[in-house]
Amino acid sequence: MIELIAALQPLVVGAVLVWSARVKLFSRHAAAAANRSALTRLLGQRRALPAYRLLGGVELSLGALLLLPPAPRLEAVAATALAVGFLAYLTYARRVAPTSSCGCLSARPTPVTGRSLGRAGLLVVAGGLAVLSPGGWPTALVGRPLAGTAVLLAELASVVALSPELDTAWLLPLRRLRARLTHPLRGGSGVPLLATVHQLQLSDAYRRVSPLLRSDVREHWDDGDWRFVGHAAHYQGRPVTAVFAVPLADREPDAVRVAVVDDATGHTLLSLAGTPPPAGPRLAVAPA
Repeated sequence: MIELIAALQPLVVGAVLVWSARVKLFSRHAAAAANRSALTRLLGQRRALPAYRLLGGVELSLGALLLLPPAPRLEAVAATALAVGFLAYLTYARRVAPTSSCGCLSARPTPVTGRSLGRAGLLVVAGGLAVLSPGGWPTALVGRPLAGTAVLLAELASVVALSPELDTAWLLPLRRLRARLTHPLRGGSGVPLLATVHQLQLSDAYRRVSPLLRSDVREHWDDGDWRFVGHAAHYQGRPVTAVFAVPLADREPDAVRVAVVDDATGHTLLSLAGTPPPAGPRLAVAPA
């Protein structure tokens, strides 16, 4: 299996280099990307764009040679050296110019992050494996097409996942889909959580315990006609949870109840605003 993986690395590295070169050579935003990058700090603003274009030319030439069989070992060595250079440059950019843009796989302004460094490290490993490959990638794909395709897709997916500048193409749509499916601002009753929070923050119970609170809403759940909202708090020198009970059918702030529960023992240390509602399954404590 390791021989198959090694034989396919020229395809992976070549594809990444050609994609990166496309941004540097053909994007209409290349000049802005160069000026936002750490090349401005390293070489000066006048030299940043020529250096950016030159790097794109090197990437395109080397990437094309890796993609076109056969890929001699010398090309793999050059690709590995280039990947090491990428890793060194990104490390420099993150330390010396942390607000600079990567300018790697997209002209979109994207600071250098740990993911960017991880991608560069992945290319170093891929280049090293390509150097060790005993044969070319066409033979490997013909011999084991399913396994070879799976390896390529997995590696390219890893490159995309380690590229913050590509998040708008896949990660943000997934987050929007999750928000549409899960409705994070609604509880099981359909009453918006923000409406519940607004109601409890207007209540006398909230005002009386607010000096104890140490967090925003940490958890919430519905049980019958009540919504329970938990906040981390500190009371009498110990960590506790302030559990507010908010009626779903009554919008009056005065109807809100609160119990302060010891995190260590589960005992209720304080109960305010009259008779509390029935305890839900996750609030199995007796009123103090």
